[in-house]
Amino acid sequence: MKIKQQQPTIALDSLGCKLNQAEMGILFRQLSDWGCRLVSPSQAADLYILNTCTVTHIADRKTRQKLRGYRRLNPNARVVAVGCYAERAPDELKKLEGVDLVIGNDEKVRIPRILENSGYLQQGMETPYSHLHEESRRTRAFLKVQEGCRNFCAYCIVPHVRHRPASVPVKSILEEIKQRVAEGFKEIVITGTEIGQYYSDGIDLSGLIERILAEAGVARLRLSSLQPSEVTSGLINLWHDPRLCPHFHLSLQSGSDSVLDRMNRRYCTGDYRQTVNLIREVVPDAAVTTDVIVGFPGESDDEFRETLDFCREMQFARIHVFPYSSRPGTAAAGMPGTVSATIKKERGQRMLALAKASSQSFIERFIGRTTEVLFEQESGGLWSGLTGNYIRVYLKNGSDLTNQILPVALSKPYKGGISEELEV
Repeated sequence: MKIKQQQPTIALDSLGCKLNQAEMGILFRQLSDWGCRLVSPSQAADLYILNTCTVTHIADRKTRQKLRGYRRLNPNARVVAVGCYAERAPDELKKLEGVDLVIGNDEKVRIPRILENSGYLQQGMETPYSHLHEESRRTRAFLKVQEGCRNFCAYCIVPHVRHRPASVPVKSILEEIKQRVAEGFKEIVITGTEIGQYYSDGIDLSGLIERILAEAGVARLRLSSLQPSEVTSGLINLWHDPRLCPHFHLSLQSGSDSVLDRMNRRYCTGDYRQTVNLIREVVPDAAVTTDVIVGFPGESDDEFRETLDFCREMQFARIHVFPYSSRPGTAAAGMPGTVSATIKKERGQRMLALAKASSQSFIERFIGRTTEVLFEQESGGLWSGLTGNYIRVYLKNGSDLTNQILPVALSKPYKGGISEELEV
């Protein structure tokens, strides 16, 4: 017999990587199945759940700010911190004013049951969820296929907080994608801590992609970050299928071989260059995006110039720039040669200037061409969406374009992307 009682309103929020977003999607569906009423994190809710990030000290700060912000939205709300920050420093978060419950990565799969045991939820409520917030747009679904990393790059905290490498069985992935497609999602994003290390039942990442394309009925398939060594000729040849988005995120971190060695990255700039050349040979319109850390311990002026020069040579479509952030427990935290905050800021500004110019140059290559855009949302009569190679496109149109893939004639740069005329 169902209890005629209303579940609390729940707001789910996430910081950091696409894997965190994928995990929030899983939790969203779990709580929906429980009959929970889900609302936007910008609304006053009875219960807030934040999937935290701890990759930098800035991510830590944003986590704390968000957790405090929920309490301002509803002083009587219960606030739950889960994920990487919760795994790394649970006692620190427990001491944060307004945080009621802290759940690490290993317990994420049990969140609904933990909430029930804590008295926050009751199973079998009568009132179904009423608001799908982000998922209601049903354009892009993030799918977790793998978790865990054993690379132990010198600067990185991730292997310490996601320390159990595991891959999701192919059958489960295919079933999940078919369900998301049936719900209306046009694009599936394959994500994980190190998706290039995917391996289950004798099937690697290439085999997984082949199975998805052959069996799951996806309109678009996008991959998250890869390591240079993981982009083989066998993998890249799969991009002859137009459903695979021509977008490759290859974290560089430094364009100096000596810094890469100190970082314990398992490639040199020559390896990286070879990978980018292979991608562009097979997929000429591909966007190659990357991450760069400035101010790593001991980084000299010459080493930073090497990074600038290499990034200029690679002509990246987008560069995410991060000042080095010391993470307790990592090898780099004890390295000599700390770079001052002033120098890190100056180098970051120079790298951001290059990033802006590089992105603009990539975008301008597509002016005057027609390409397909998956439209996501509208603001003030202006629709926006993404091309397969991750260019943000804007279109003024009075119709509802939500979740439509439409051919668009790209006309001029606009807000870091392109505005256009719709090809009828």
